[in-house]
Amino acid sequence: SRYDADKVSAYIVQSSFDLAGPLDATALQAAARSLLERHANLRACFLSQDLAEPVQVIPREVALPWQDIDLCHLAAHEREVEFARWLQEDRLQPFEPARAPLLRFALIRLAPQLARLVFTSHHILLDGWSMPILIKELFTMYAARGDASALVPAVPYRNYLAWLKRQDRVAAESAWRDAFAGLTGPTRLCATAASASGRQDVLAHSLSAELSDALARQARKHGLTLNTLLQGAWGALLGRLTGSEDVVFGITVSGRPPELAGVEHMVGLFINTLPLRFRFDASEPVAKALARLQDEQSSLIAHQHLGLSDIQRLAGIPSLFDSL
Repeated sequence: SRYDADKVSAYIVQSSFDLAGPLDATALQAAARSLLERHANLRACFLSQDLAEPVQVIPREVALPWQDIDLCHLAAHEREVEFARWLQEDRLQPFEPARAPLLRFALIRLAPQLARLVFTSHHILLDGWSMPILIKELFTMYAARGDASALVPAVPYRNYLAWLKRQDRVAAESAWRDAFAGLTGPTRLCATAASASGRQDVLAHSLSAELSDALARQARKHGLTLNTLLQGAWGALLGRLTGSEDVVFGITVSGRPPELAGVEHMVGLFINTLPLRFRFDASEPVAKALARLQDEQSSLIAHQHLGLSDIQRLAGIPSLFDSL
């Protein structure tokens, strides 16, 4: 975010919810305010000026960023056009990392019985796993007019930070160093430098139900996960495109350690982007190469908390991959 300060950030996440029927806007705002009180890490900001390293700061209290917008006076078509314009404008509005909170709400009224709630946040606060938890809590407290006692006590994010501090960093570094021993260079698809995060395109491709079922059956037959099958396919494609039988690409992991009590209910950022190395020989059976890939990845699960920059430093290659 600091690197791309003047550009559209890939890390601004925006969600929109249609609310049909009678709406108590005061209760909804109170519920949103209770979320900030309930989860200390949602109040986080990040200071770096005149500091050797950035620090995370949690203010005891923050004002809730909330907008009320009424579009009921517009014709139906104009309402949708204006909402789309506002949504794009909101998405382009950056967050200042040093100013808490790095999230905002807007309630847009489209008709007497229809409104949209837009929740915009910086990715540094939340991952995708957290969103359903957060929204469920929001509407549970909405029904209780903002009363947080309607929910069981939150499992604090600081429990995860304490777990992180207890991990054996030496063992993790040793495991990642071994995983990338002998790698001669990065795997790059693009000849030119990567574009700024403000330039993004999405290409979605759906597999048929028949092909999806066949892939799942094939994975089960060989004792593989579907994830391993898809990772192997991407690795093989990279190998073909780059002319290498030793390729690296990025993967995103949930980062939620199963041994940490209540981690599945925690709200925060846990995910990690990690490099995956796939070595194969064009003459060996595919199942054998995939089984080896799965074993290698399984052996690294206990060390998935290490940061990408640390892993690349251990590998001796500043940028291991450009595809994820």
